[in-house]
Amino acid sequence: MLTVTALTWNLLLAASDPNGPLYYKGWYHFFYQYNPNGAVWGDIVWGHAVSADLIHWLHLPLAMVADQWYDANGVWSGSATILPDDRVVMLYTGSTNESVQVQNLAYPADPSDPLLIKWVKYSGNPVLFPPPGIDKKDFRDPTTAWLTSQGKWRIIVGSKINKTGISLVYDTEDFKSYELLDGILHGVPGTGMWECVDFYPVSNTDDQGLDTSANGLGVRHVVKASLDDDRHDYYAIGTYDEKSGKWIPDNPEIDVGIGIRYDYGIFYASKSFYDQKKGRRVLWGWIGESDSELADVKKGWASLQGIPRTVLLDKKTGTNLLQWPVEEIESLRLSSEEFKNVEVKPGSVVPLDVGTATQVRTVFFLKSLQNLPHLGNIYRLT
Repeated sequence: MLTVTALTWNLLLAASDPNGPLYYKGWYHFFYQYNPNGAVWGDIVWGHAVSADLIHWLHLPLAMVADQWYDANGVWSGSATILPDDRVVMLYTGSTNESVQVQNLAYPADPSDPLLIKWVKYSGNPVLFPPPGIDKKDFRDPTTAWLTSQGKWRIIVGSKINKTGISLVYDTEDFKSYELLDGILHGVPGTGMWECVDFYPVSNTDDQGLDTSANGLGVRHVVKASLDDDRHDYYAIGTYDEKSGKWIPDNPEIDVGIGIRYDYGIFYASKSFYDQKKGRRVLWGWIGESDSELADVKKGWASLQGIPRTVLLDKKTGTNLLQWPVEEIESLRLSSEEFKNVEVKPGSVVPLDVGTATQVRTVFFLKSLQNLPHLGNIYRLT
């Protein structure tokens, strides 16, 4: 029997790292790190929810549980890749029975099922072990793969060497056998372990998102890392050279881990995906909150997912990204009020009866801007 529980975006509770988001056969899929045994970290499996609009969600049965030696200590973070023939492959990190971090392959048991309820783990797992020089506990979180001009798929995996955070680069033709490229995609001294790495293109010329494999003229690339040392998500924009497998930041002074953050609140382990339905890149992030573990246990859940965001390059500056809630969030607005011919005198208070709301969006249309020397001080909401 299949049990489906309805929920809205703000009830994606008791979840941590977002994993493998994708759009498939009419449904948005969201997988996430989850402990079915309590509101504390541990016993990690993959939860699974689906939505038609990114706002209203249905919980499905657990997608993957820790039932093999190569993920006995947890089914950790991973990413989905949709192949040209619409097949879906999922790469994820498993913590083995000896706490070695390895990469594993899984795929839908029934590709014709739009809900992707059942998943099969590849019989040849693990497909990747930590390479020489990498600690067994510093090799995790494979990205969505992108297709190179040579017809191979390429991924990166987060790691570190001493205190330098790095992203290792692998090529594959079948997601089962891999070639480690010489060197690294990128690394930054002093940033520590890079978790939940992400790599994706952004357009220099328009406001559309790009498929992860996009490259060429008018395309720049974003590298993002979640820093295990300070628990924040940092990104930088730069140039990717496919032949060498290297990425160079536009400005080394705002490189990954020492420059711009996605969010200056609590926001971690983020993961983006290309939404082919609407031609946009959507970003998910884990909101860890600040409650104590005791409080989490008492209330029965811990953490939630932030509202998914659309991400674009800020073409005015060329140095940062623009983010805002997905447009579907507007469907949650319940009512609107219009006030016409309202006269506002300097220093006056004009009460507007809009009822009780958690958020009010106010739009002003001014007939004239004459005699308004300080435009930034036109109004204040209290």
